Order: sequence, then C-alpha cells, then structure tokens
Amino acid sequence: MTNRPVMLITGASRGIGAAVARAAAPTYDVLLDYAASSEAAHRLADELGAMGCRAEPVQADVGDEAQVLAMFDQLDTSFGRLDVLVNNAGIAGGYGTLDVVNGEMLARLWAVNITGAFICAREAAARMRTDRGGLGGSIVNISSKAAVLGGSGEWVYYAASKGALDTMTIGLSKELAAVGVRVNGVRPGLIESDFHLHAPPGRVERMAPIIPMQRSGTTDEVAPAVLWLASDAASYVTGTFIDVTGGR
Repeated sequence: MTNRPVMLITGASRGIGAAVARAAAPTYDVLLDYAASSEAAHRLADELGAMGCRAEPVQADVGDEAQVLAMFDQLDTSFGRLDVLVNNAGIAGGYGTLDVVNGEMLARLWAVNITGAFICAREAAARMRTDRGGLGGSIVNISSKAAVLGGSGEWVYYAASKGALDTMTIGLSKELAAVGVRVNGVRPGLIESDFHLHAPPGRVERMAPIIPMQRSGTTDEVAPAVLWLASDAASYVTGTFIDVTGGR
C-alpha cells in the first residue's frame, strides 16, 4: 500500500482530467484511466513520475461495467487504497438540435456520462466508507454549466446527462455523508479543450463575448476547484458545486 493518498481520475489522458492529474501530483499518487488515448496516458504518467508522483495508466471504458471492475481490481493491486475519485470521463454525444438524436447515440451517452459515473462511485464508496473499514474519502463529479443552462440548439442531450450527474451528486452526498464520503461537483463553462472539436470551428471564439469575463477558461483553471473539493480544506463541504464559468 502506498503511503501517499491515492486519486483515481477517469478520462485522465487529456483535457480537464490531465490538468487535475498534474495539479494532484505533488500530493497524490494517481491512477490514470483512459479509454483509447494510450500514448497520451503513458506520456502523462511519465511526466507525473518525473515530479515524484506514482502514476499508473489503466485502460477502461467506463461505459462498460466489466472494464470498470477490472480497473478497480488494478487499483487494489497497485495501490491498496483510494482516497479520491474524480468522475471526469464523459462524451459529447454529437452536436446539433433535437433532430440528430437517436437511440444508439443516447444509449452510449448515458452509458458513459451517467451509468459509468454511478458504477465508479459505487466501487469507490465501497472502498472509502468508514462503516465498511474504509478511511473515508471524496468523490468529485465533473459536470457542466450546461446542466443548468440546458444546452439548447447544441447539446441538450449532453446537458441532460450532466443534469443527471448533478442529481446524483446531491443524492449521494446525503446517502454517504454519515460514512465519511463527501460528494461534490464542479461545473466548468466555456473551457478550451478538445470538447469543442465536436462543434463547428470557432465555437470558443464565438461564445467568449457572452461570458461576463469576456474570455474562455483553461483546464488549469478548473483543476484547483477539483483539488480543493477533494482536500481536507473542504472537510465540511458536501453536496455542493463550484461553477468555473467566468461568471456565466
């Protein structure tokens, strides 16, 4: 068992997940989940290793329960503990209005963004909760301001999946509060990331003027909110959200 606290980040190979991993490296050892970006995940692990962090990549599609269980088996074998789960893995599901929605798209979107988050939370809580021999811990769900704004004309289905994640955050925070597990969420807004590759070119530049701060944000501006919620500094904080949105 490692002596340092351990953080599991889903969807860790790039974007917000990778930024959280870099911010966590001085304090945590990290299990880096990725679905397809093996090269990026291993490169990140090497980078974190050079910082003195024990970082291990693991391939698991969180939309597949069997792969999630295998990921947690690897966590148990490699680290022997879990202190923080960052439920970051998510997909856009496409781009467009209601007309583009179909059952296959929705099934995959729900599987990754909702079911995957639930299964990961179930396995994390089973290891953390104090009534089952755990030491307590924290779950931080990466939601989106779209959960509140609705994503109309672009990503209503994505926004709906994040709305479900927000409801899960509130419900689990109450269910797990007495057994030492805190559950909170971070809602990023217009953040410079690969997410916008699903939209027509120039979306970030088009949207920036409607942000009160008149600019987009970066993944490095999201990561500190995640780390704070995960930390002992937030020991009396559960069932809440930090919006990282530039005021939108």
